[in-house]
Amino acid sequence: MPFSFEADFDDIQANMDVYVDEVFGCLESEFLVMPKGPGFVEFPIFEKGYEGLKRATRDFQDVTPEAIAPVVQQFPIALIVLRCILGFTPPEWAYYASRSTGIEIPQGTARTIDRNIRLEPDKPLNPNRGGVTDQRISALIATACEILKQGAPEVPADRLHRIDKADTASGLLGVRSMADLGVPYSILLYERFLGRPFAGHRDSIRELVGNLVENAIEDVLAQAGISFRKTRRAERLPGLDKAPDFVIPNEFNPQVMIEAKLTEDDGTARDKVTRVQHLCQLSMAGQPPDRPRFEVIACIAGRGFGVRREDMKKLILATRGKVFTLQNMDRLVDATRLQEFRSR
Repeated sequence: MPFSFEADFDDIQANMDVYVDEVFGCLESEFLVMPKGPGFVEFPIFEKGYEGLKRATRDFQDVTPEAIAPVVQQFPIALIVLRCILGFTPPEWAYYASRSTGIEIPQGTARTIDRNIRLEPDKPLNPNRGGVTDQRISALIATACEILKQGAPEVPADRLHRIDKADTASGLLGVRSMADLGVPYSILLYERFLGRPFAGHRDSIRELVGNLVENAIEDVLAQAGISFRKTRRAERLPGLDKAPDFVIPNEFNPQVMIEAKLTEDDGTARDKVTRVQHLCQLSMAGQPPDRPRFEVIACIAGRGFGVRREDMKKLILATRGKVFTLQNMDRLVDATRLQEFRSR
């Protein structure tokens, strides 16, 4: 059975369920496999920071700024290990440290410090005693030491304190116990339940994941030598209330428009199908049924699109079958009007 983008539209309408099955069969979830990205920290590097922190504090007996600052200078990844013990994001740590020490640490600066370390975790920090960045890192360390020394305070029964974790609820006593004895598996699983495995990394590479489909489209267009205009987020184009992801050859002579959509959530998928439908309606406004103003192509990925059959039917009908996935993106040019703009 051909794909919907290879079939006659009358045949698509007559055998819609078959073509929906074809698209569903090509969809794959992207949530199990994530790109590492340039800031991914391998476990041996992370462990190096942990062991350096452990040695510097004498097995977490001497958790003081004086003990920690030198190891962070030599092994910057130790600063991220310290943050992970707290369970804070960089902006959260910066906010708490700013309030505790009076040293202003903008959230963007905290993210930059964290990311620079992740990009070069083995590179010692530049010695700049008294510099602004050094002062901010010192404030972060001092705040962490104070938090870990105090442990989780009492809060009302209907509240949960962020430090009330298996390793930090009782302060440094709990940290030492975890370091010496290991973590009971049930506690480890519970904390994963609260925080989601890989949550921090997933947040840091969200843009990479979101660009997966767009990057694949760009590669195909570039290989075929096709002129295209890739729009920016929230950009407006003449005659359109919301710009598509790609316009071929450009917005002054739009002949093909491509929407690149990735979602792992069926609710979000429905919204994105509606967006493509709207673009298709604009292409047909005031036009004969067989002569749209421009061809609309949907390139999709993620398990969210593979849930609701009715939504997929709407997508196939709206685009007249021009629905592609990452599995058949190599057919994008040959099966659409894009072939008219091929230069190589």
